[in-house]
Amino acid sequence: MKKTIFSLALGTFGLGMAEFGIMGVLTELANDTGISIPSAGNMISFYAFGVVIGAPIVALFSGKFSLKSTLLFLVAMCAVGNAIFTFSTSYTGLAIGRLISGFPHGAIFGVGAIILSKIAPPGKVTLAVAGMIAGMTVANLVGVPLGTWLGHEYNWRYTFLLIAVFDALVILSVIFWVPKIYDKTETRLSEQFHFLKKPEPWLIFAATMFGNAGVFAWFSFVKPFMVNVSGFSEGLMTVIMMLMGLGMVLGNMLSGKLSGRFSPLRIAATTDMVIVASLLLLFTFGEHQTASLVMGFICCAGLFALSAPLQILLLQNAKGGELLGAAGGQVAFNLGSAIGAYFGGMMITLGFSWSYVTLPAAILSFSAMTSLLMYGYLKAKRSQANARALA
Repeated sequence: MKKTIFSLALGTFGLGMAEFGIMGVLTELANDTGISIPSAGNMISFYAFGVVIGAPIVALFSGKFSLKSTLLFLVAMCAVGNAIFTFSTSYTGLAIGRLISGFPHGAIFGVGAIILSKIAPPGKVTLAVAGMIAGMTVANLVGVPLGTWLGHEYNWRYTFLLIAVFDALVILSVIFWVPKIYDKTETRLSEQFHFLKKPEPWLIFAATMFGNAGVFAWFSFVKPFMVNVSGFSEGLMTVIMMLMGLGMVLGNMLSGKLSGRFSPLRIAATTDMVIVASLLLLFTFGEHQTASLVMGFICCAGLFALSAPLQILLLQNAKGGELLGAAGGQVAFNLGSAIGAYFGGMMITLGFSWSYVTLPAAILSFSAMTSLLMYGYLKAKRSQANARALA
């Protein structure tokens, strides 16, 4: 089982590098291909749209094949998409490469979770899935800074060539370390949609989407922000990306520890509130390097601090359709990436300075907090109604 977890963690490590690695080389990508930085930021959106499209399609067709075969196909698609992106010289080719590389993202998480749920001992499934997801947090701590360094010192194409080669190695690890398992579910597909008749899961989807959009509206342009607003040299971006990655790792760990003391709703809503404050402080004090690093660190920590509590809330409100709920969470998360990158880039297109990307970011994060507060109010109202009915 440890080898299987390690193989899946390698897969999520590759996903993390592909999704987040572009932020550190956005300037180099724009300069090399002759497009504007906001247009280069659209590559973040194309990846996210690939995730949104891919998750339901894979869910429809994966049942006909073993989970291992499905996983091999998905990782191979990652390798192909990143290779296309690496060697493309036109905007269309770059967009297609990002769409293809994003297509398997959510499905890899879903298939990996099902595999681990079938091979892990009782009571160890959550720990096993956490081990798989750890690959993405490590990618932000180690892989993304490495990609940033490669892009700055040599060429951004080396960054994504490295990711494509790494994906090829992941294929080998899946072949040797992942067992051949089939997912024989007895639940009809139509029955898995019943939980969507209530407003609660939709509010959580909205909180997931807006929460991610808020951070991504700023983080998508972290390099030009740090260079043009905070005054850091481009050579320091590798260290800055490592610091942001450390924030993601620590945010995920802190959220997990707090889950034993506070409700998922309280953790998520409070985290969104802290992110809003941090983004507004970034707008106000972004020219001060220390403040910029501290607030950026907090934003990135908040991004992954939201993951666990929102996932728990989705599972609690998706009875009978847990897998669909989890897939919906991935779709909402990545749709948020696209929305955030678009609104952040829109501020630059409209002629505002780089510091202004934090304003739509704060509004989006505030929308996430509002969605969670509405969810809490609705749940409290339902509980009171149930209590009166029992009385």
